[in-house]
Amino acid sequence: MQLCLALDLPDKQACLCLLEQLKGLNLWVKLGLRGFVREGPAFVQEIQKMGFKIFLDLKLHDISYTMQEAALECAKLGVEMITLHASAGGRALESVVEKMRALSRTPLLMGVTILTSLDSLEVEQVYHAPLTEQTLHLAKLCFSSGLDGVVCSVLESLAIKQATKADFLTLTPGIRPNVQDTQDQKRVGTIQDALRARADFIVVGRPIYNHPKPSESLKQILTQMEGLHASVH
Repeated sequence: MQLCLALDLPDKQACLCLLEQLKGLNLWVKLGLRGFVREGPAFVQEIQKMGFKIFLDLKLHDISYTMQEAALECAKLGVEMITLHASAGGRALESVVEKMRALSRTPLLMGVTILTSLDSLEVEQVYHAPLTEQTLHLAKLCFSSGLDGVVCSVLESLAIKQATKADFLTLTPGIRPNVQDTQDQKRVGTIQDALRARADFIVVGRPIYNHPKPSESLKQILTQMEGLHASVH
């Protein structure tokens, strides 16, 4: 299980200051829509120069041609992972997979199932389907379309692997050392929950960057991950 830091601070300097404190530690950096729109592709290069792997989380969702061309531009930045919205449909997802075949080095392609900010009622309003049923439906669509994995709630990770394959990757946002700290997330869990759910990647943000000493918080989380992993093997 690998750790992704959600880099979602209000300005570039704050982001760089945080990353300076975390250089050399074992983590990925998740650059989302806010930071990418504000700082642009050049910011990706700055993060890369600091030695971090980058998860570019733009949740691409458009017609097939636009999605595949946008995904290609993301790949050209040299990032290690990108997200596509599963609700764009199988044809769009497959077109991105096909486009990537021409590249010598491709990022992991992760399909976004149901945002962890949505609860069961909201999912019914949007998709007219039960939450778990719709999540599994979208995950299987991503699997059959050739993606590497999906972004999902920790609550659905294990069921997705059982419905697809054990090595179909799951990335779970909203992971908290203390599950009471949920803020705008609805379907969240602890690091231990993620390990039990066989998540391959977890995303942690506020518990690290809101801590008085972010590097200490990160080290504690990594130590907790290592200890929990050792306890189940």
